[in-house]
Amino acid sequence: MNDTFDLFQGAEAPPAPPAPPVPDTAAGDDALPLDRYAERAYLAYAMSVVKSRALPQVEDGMKPVQRRILYAMNEMRLSSTSKHVKSARVVGDVIGKYHPHGDTSVYDAMVRVAQDFSLRYPLVDGQGNFGSRDGDSAAAMRYTECRLTPIAELLLAEIDRGTVDFVPNYDGAFEEPQLLPARLPFVLLNGASGIAVGMATEIPPHNLREVADATCHLIRNPDAGLDDILPLLPGPDFPGGGQLISSPETIRDAYAGGRGGLRMRARWRVEELARGQWRVIVEQLPHGVSAAGVLAEIETLTNPQPRTGKKEVSQEQKNLKQLVLGVLETVRDESSDKSPVRIVLEPRSSRQSRDEFMAVMLAHTSLESSVSVNMTMIGRDGRPQQKNLVQILREWIDFRYVTVDRRTRHRLDEVDRRLHILEGRMIAFLHIEEVIRVIRESDEPKPALIAAFGLSDIQAEDILEIRLRQLARLEGFRIEKELAELKAEREGLQHLLDSRAAMTKLILKEITEDAKKFGDDRRTLIENVAAVAPAEISVPDEPVTVIVSKNGWVRARQGHGIDAAAISYKAGDFAHAVIETRSTWPLIVIDTQGRAYTVRVSDLPGGRGDGVPIATLVEFQNGGKLVQVLSAEPESIWMFANSGGYGFICTLADASSRQRAGKAFMTLEKGEKVLAPTRVLGERIAAVSENGRILVFMRSEMKVQAGGRGVIVMALDDNEALVAVTVPADDAVLKIEGIGRGNKPATVELKPAQLATLLHRRARKGMQLAIKIKPLTLG
Repeated sequence: MNDTFDLFQGAEAPPAPPAPPVPDTAAGDDALPLDRYAERAYLAYAMSVVKSRALPQVEDGMKPVQRRILYAMNEMRLSSTSKHVKSARVVGDVIGKYHPHGDTSVYDAMVRVAQDFSLRYPLVDGQGNFGSRDGDSAAAMRYTECRLTPIAELLLAEIDRGTVDFVPNYDGAFEEPQLLPARLPFVLLNGASGIAVGMATEIPPHNLREVADATCHLIRNPDAGLDDILPLLPGPDFPGGGQLISSPETIRDAYAGGRGGLRMRARWRVEELARGQWRVIVEQLPHGVSAAGVLAEIETLTNPQPRTGKKEVSQEQKNLKQLVLGVLETVRDESSDKSPVRIVLEPRSSRQSRDEFMAVMLAHTSLESSVSVNMTMIGRDGRPQQKNLVQILREWIDFRYVTVDRRTRHRLDEVDRRLHILEGRMIAFLHIEEVIRVIRESDEPKPALIAAFGLSDIQAEDILEIRLRQLARLEGFRIEKELAELKAEREGLQHLLDSRAAMTKLILKEITEDAKKFGDDRRTLIENVAAVAPAEISVPDEPVTVIVSKNGWVRARQGHGIDAAAISYKAGDFAHAVIETRSTWPLIVIDTQGRAYTVRVSDLPGGRGDGVPIATLVEFQNGGKLVQVLSAEPESIWMFANSGGYGFICTLADASSRQRAGKAFMTLEKGEKVLAPTRVLGERIAAVSENGRILVFMRSEMKVQAGGRGVIVMALDDNEALVAVTVPADDAVLKIEGIGRGNKPATVELKPAQLATLLHRRARKGMQLAIKIKPLTLG
C-alpha cells in the first residue's frame, strides 16, 4: 500500500492510511512506527501553515487572519463613515469568534493592513500611533482606534449576497466566509509577504488603474499573453514610490515565471544653494528601506567597528571610510508629517561631480537595493503554486464570473420570493371583502384562505400578517408598481444568467467604475538604468608599482622603474612580486586552492611603509594561502597552468571576482600547485618539466575557457611535475633558468629558429634539453 498522500489535496488532510501490522506488544494493535507518526504529524502541520496562515488566496489576496479581521469589522458595522472604535474591541471580537490565537498576532496583522507605507491600498483606517516606516512599533491596542477604509468595500460589499461560502468557526458557534467577494484582484493590488513550511511568498503591490486595465483587456481578449498585458501593467507600484531601474526584460522574466529580483533606487533632487553650493534631497526610498536605516548604514561606513573576532577594522573598512568621507560632509534626516521622507546629503565639496557623489551613496547604502518577487499563492484548486501574471489574472477573472453569477442568482431568488408574496397580496386586495369574510367566519383562517383563493402557504401567512393600514386604496397602485419593477428586474437578471456576453459587459462596467472611484496615479517611476551604480568614484589612471612580499604584505608606490634592491621589507621577509601596473587595473590573487580574488589597485596603501597583509583585503577560503599574484588590463590574455600538467587560456577579467571570498577559478587535484601565470604574447606555447624536458606547440591547440581544470598541456611521467609554461613573443629568445651540474645555476637560451625545430603537438612528452638542467623558471 502507498503510505504517502498529497499534502495539498482539498482543504483538509486526507485520512491517514491504516498502519501496517505490527507485532503484538503492550501498545496494542493501533501502534504506529515513530517515523511514520512523525511524518504524518509534520505533514499536517506543514499543510496548516501553508493554507491557514502564510499564503494568500488568489481570489481575494487575503490570508486567513486578515480575512477574519475585515469580516469581524464589517459585522461590527465599522464602515468608512462610522465612528472609530478601540482596536482592542476588534481584536477581542476576532479572537473570540474566528481566530483563536494570541491577541498580539491579530493586532500585528491589523496594524500592517492599516499602514500606508506597507500596503499600497490600506484596508483599515487607523487613528493613533500605528507605527512608522523607520521601524517604530504601533501603540498598544488599548490606545489606537480603527475602522474600515472606503476601498475595503471592494472586498466586503457583496458578502451578504450569496457570493461566497460560509463555514463554521473553530467551535461551531458562528460562521465565517471562506473567501471575500473581491471586486478587484487584491492579491496584485496590495501584494503579500509570508514564510510557510518549505515555501514562501513575496508578491509586490501594483497600481489599481493598471491592474483594472490589464484585467479588462484579458476579459475582452481571453487569448492575450504576457506581452499584451505588460504595456498596460508595466511593473509593480510600491507605496513609498521610488524608482524601478530593472530592464523591461528583467521585469518580464519575473512576471513570466512568477519569480525574480528587481532593482530599486531612491528618488532625489539636487537643491541649489548660494555661492554655487548644492546638496541632495532624497524624497523617496526603495520599498522596505527606512530613513533611519540609511543613516545607520552611513554611520557604519564612516565610523567602522572591528568585525566579530577581530581586534581592529579591516583595510577594506578603512578604504570605505576614506571613500565616503572623501565625498560626504554631513547627512541629516529631516522627515516630518509634511515630508514623510527627507534625507539631506551635503557633499564635501561643491566642485565634485554630482553623479559620482550619488554613485558612492547608491553603491554603499540601501538607497539602491533589490526587491524579490515570488508570486506563490493558493490557487482556485486549493493548491499552493508559483503563478505568473497571466495565470493570476485569469484565475481571478474566473472567480469574478462565479461571484457575479452567484450574486445574480441570489438576487433572482429574492425577487421571485417577493413577486410571489405581492401576487398573493394583489389577490387579497382585489377580493378584500371576501378575504375578510373568510377570516372572520373560519376557525382556521389559513387553510380556508388557501382553499378559497388557491394561495400558497407563504402567501396566506403574509395576508394574515397584513396591517389594516395596508388595505388603503392606494396600496393597490403601490403593489402594481412594485410588481412591474420586479418583473422587469427579473427579466434583466435572467438575461444575465442566460447570456455570457451580458455578464461580461456588466463585469467590465463594474471594474471600470471601481477603478475610476478608487484608482490613483502611479507612485513608482519605472525607468531602466543601463548599469548598477559603480561602487567607487573614478580614480586617475596613473602608473603604479605593486609590491607583494613572501609573507603576504602588499603595498603600492606611484610610478614605474622603482629599484627593486632599494625596497625594504619586514625582518625575515623578502620580495614575492614587484608588478608594474596602473591604478585602474585589478590585482588578481590566486591561492593554493586555485581560488581567485580581486583587489583594486587604488585601494592598496601607499607610502614607504610595509603595507598591509593581503588577508585583510580578501577572505582566503579553506585554509588557502597566497601563491600567485598578477595585474594587467582586464582584457589582456593569460595562460594558467598547474604542476599536474593541465592548463587553459582566458582573459584577466575571467579571473576577476566582486566577492571578498573570491571564486573557484582553477581546479586542482591533491598535491598540485598553481604555476606562475604567463601573458600570451605570441603563437607558440613552451612548457618544461622538472626532468628537463621541453614541449613546444601552437597556441591554437590550447583550450580557451573562463576557469576550471583545462586540458593537458604536457604529458608527464609518474611523480613528475610541470615546472613552468610561457607564451613568448614570436621573435623573443626563450630563456630557461635552473640548476645544472654540481648544483650550480644554469641557463639555456633558445632562439626562435631553435623553437621552430622543437615544435610538436599538445599533450606530448616533448624532447630532452641538450644541456642537463633541472628547470626552475621559464621566460
